[in-house]
Amino acid sequence: MTQAACTFCEIGNGALPAAIVWRDERCLAFLDHKPLFPGHVLLVPNLHVETLPELPAALVEPLFVRAQLLAAAVEAAFGAEGSFVAVNNVVSQSVPHLHIHIVPRTKGDGLRGFFWPRRKYRDAAHLKETADRLIRVLG
Repeated sequence: MTQAACTFCEIGNGALPAAIVWRDERCLAFLDHKPLFPGHVLLVPNLHVETLPELPAALVEPLFVRAQLLAAAVEAAFGAEGSFVAVNNVVSQSVPHLHIHIVPRTKGDGLRGFFWPRRKYRDAAHLKETADRLIRVLG
């Protein structure tokens, strides 16, 4: 997808409207148009990248420092007890532009875990095999 066809890039360049809550030279934050709760913010890098693995290393810290700032802000602004901060890569990513969801949370708000069923490892051997596969890739 080209930057010109990207919904979030179009929000960033003013071609599409959004309720922008933060903007600087590296990032843009705006309210999700279909929020889980009022105050649900999407934080995006100004640079068009589709997934977290594609984000240049020099932008990782600035993006997550801003996520930290916004998590504290949504908690303060909405009297939340905490926040949910999440990134989807490809699967469940409705707009192919890296974005961080920052959602105010309170106990009993109705959200369940990570929105999907949890599963246990079959046994200790399966747990070890899973860890070993990841360790090999990480080198």
